[in-house]
Amino acid sequence: MNSNAASDYRNPATVRKAGMDALQKELGTVGAVYFLRQFEVGTGNYTEEREQLLAGITLNEIVKSVRELDAQNE
Repeated sequence: MNSNAASDYRNPATVRKAGMDALQKELGTVGAVYFLRQFEVGTGNYTEEREQLLAGITLNEIVKSVRELDAQNE
């Protein structure tokens, strides 16, 4: 897309093409792919999964685990 004035940005295909062109120009192909992967639609129910994952874990246990990980990475 060379001219914004000549482009019909109401057309989703036009907007998608212009956006992809801009991403690739600015970030390169690999960078554009990494950028787009940030917006991947997830599946499942995050709230239910989080509640199951954290069931029975106290804040003190979480703090202790974080401190242990920090000590390992020093």
